[in-house]
Amino acid sequence: MADDISSFWGPVTSTKEWCELNYVRSSYIAEFFNTISNVPCIILALIGLVNALRQRFERRFSVLHMSNIILALGSMIYHATLGQMQQQGDETPMVWEMLLYIYIIYSPDWHYKTTMPTFLFLYGVIFAILHSQIRFGIGFMLHYALLCLLCIPRTYKYYIHTEDRSAKLLAKLYVFTLLVGAVCWLCDRLFCKHISGWYFNPQGHALWHVIMGFNVHFANTFLMYCRAQQREWNPKIKHFLGFFPYVKIHKLKAQ
Repeated sequence: MADDISSFWGPVTSTKEWCELNYVRSSYIAEFFNTISNVPCIILALIGLVNALRQRFERRFSVLHMSNIILALGSMIYHATLGQMQQQGDETPMVWEMLLYIYIIYSPDWHYKTTMPTFLFLYGVIFAILHSQIRFGIGFMLHYALLCLLCIPRTYKYYIHTEDRSAKLLAKLYVFTLLVGAVCWLCDRLFCKHISGWYFNPQGHALWHVIMGFNVHFANTFLMYCRAQQREWNPKIKHFLGFFPYVKIHKLKAQ
């Protein structure tokens, strides 16, 4: 922590700290770059939310984009304060969001319509209660990684059954950004002692936030395309401002 700036939020109580000096630029923001780097995720999620609402996609996709925004806001609050409660407010929505992805990915093939959402809802509630009382540490990261791995088999099936090149490119960009983001996260986590001695800190965790903002946007757009294809809505990949991908659909009047 910088000696010349006091902390508005009090002492650090979170179990994790990242490779960024605390309260260097403001007494109100513990980790400045790790906080503001969540803004791209919010902007991209808003683009997806507007598209989902404007074209009347299924409600699950509006909820998905809103969950992305909530997660980014929770991350901003956590990195700005580095409090234990705020850390839980960051980590719990991460799990809830993955449960939502599991529902979106697997629900089209699930014949019992109420059992999956009921189970996932109860799972999320129980996890939130346990997480409010127990510091899982490495257990949380392993649990989160497991939820992510559960999404892979069905997502890969979507990919191999997708013929549109632009849609397949989204899936490839998702994997690429995930790998690059993971490298940034691991370097910031594992090599902080070496990085701290550098003249310039590359802010690996902040880069992770920015890259994962795009990663989530690519994933959401690909899933929306696949779902629109299942519903026979004639989906096409378009680009907002010539860069940000989104799904354009054409529903039949009966739909």
